[in-house]
Amino acid sequence: MRGLGILWVLYGLLRLVMALAIFMWSGTLTLMWGALLSRVPSPFALMDYFHLFLGFAIVLGIVAGIVSIIAGLALMSGGNSARKLGLIAAFFGLINGPLGIALGAYTLVVLVPAGSRPPATR
Repeated sequence: MRGLGILWVLYGLLRLVMALAIFMWSGTLTLMWGALLSRVPSPFALMDYFHLFLGFAIVLGIVAGIVSIIAGLALMSGGNSARKLGLIAAFFGLINGPLGIALGAYTLVVLVPAGSRPPATR
């Protein structure tokens, strides 16, 4: 479990860095999105939705990063809440890009007990 915990801590740090990057370059992202909206009938409403999406992406990145780091530390220490935190971190990983999907799926395979899985068919 120590290796899995280290991966979750590194992944959590990556999520926090990505949330910071979205925040730092939100002006550039807004400008690029605005350039795409020059030919639509209601660009101001779409720009408002874009700002809501940016805020949601930043908050989700921060929450997922913190949960991932806490889950990684719990997995490394082998505490009582390691399994629950690992499953929550796996959920947050599954809703992000390929690295999160791979780490989340592997965590689910490791942490879901064998008795709760459906029997294998031949």
